[in-house]
Amino acid sequence: MEAEAAKYIGAGLACFALIGAGIGIGNIFGSYLSGALRNPSAAPGQFTNLLIGFALAEATGLFGLLVALIILFG
Repeated sequence: MEAEAAKYIGAGLACFALIGAGIGIGNIFGSYLSGALRNPSAAPGQFTNLLIGFALAEATGLFGLLVALIILFG
């Protein structure tokens, strides 16, 4: 296997973190919406937890994308 092909395969595998980030963000917002519809008075109190969870899930995806770009162009 040539080094260029291995580089592309490694970058593609590093992008699997984006799949996990998308699933995680969907679960976070879906759970928040479900809870907000069941108990609307508690929704504002959980909004900060929603933003923290979103930021952590998105950061995981961005780290995976960064690793992929480093593999390709580094």
